[in-house]
Amino acid sequence: MFRGTRLHTTDFKTDSDKRVLFLANELATAKFAEVFAVACNASKAYKNGLIVHLNGDLGAGKSFFSRAFVQHFLPDQKVKSPTYTIVETYNCYNFAVHHLDLYRLCDPEELEYLAVRDLLSSSFVALVEWPQKGKGVLPEADIEMTISLKAQGRQVKCLAKSPKGHLVLAKLEGL
Repeated sequence: MFRGTRLHTTDFKTDSDKRVLFLANELATAKFAEVFAVACNASKAYKNGLIVHLNGDLGAGKSFFSRAFVQHFLPDQKVKSPTYTIVETYNCYNFAVHHLDLYRLCDPEELEYLAVRDLLSSSFVALVEWPQKGKGVLPEADIEMTISLKAQGRQVKCLAKSPKGHLVLAKLEGL
């Protein structure tokens, strides 16, 4: 169970590059998104870009997590799902958060028309739902996060895929 805004050792099952966490409810999911945002900020992983692939079934909580992540930095911001627009960008104080929902993408080449390469070229965090739909055009993930419904809550698996990803996951444990 996720308790408060701190992560406890009983919340995580961990090895050197993977974290597994159980979130009891939506409040716990929102608090985890906030803690993840703090870890991204504290590690400065957004410099030169941090790409987080969000995997999970429909309704697992990918958009909910993304909304809570953005609202950590922009508390009064209305955050809408980019289901139809594909990309929504939120400018924070020293980096951008790009929320991509590729569910409706028919071909990865459509990302070229959306100028995704230009978006992913400065200080940013990209939260990408349905990343497999952008394979071949979308850059590889620094962190792969899989959200799944379990019993009365959600299970979140975070896997570091790069040095930046390792840095962010290491910061999570200190929060």
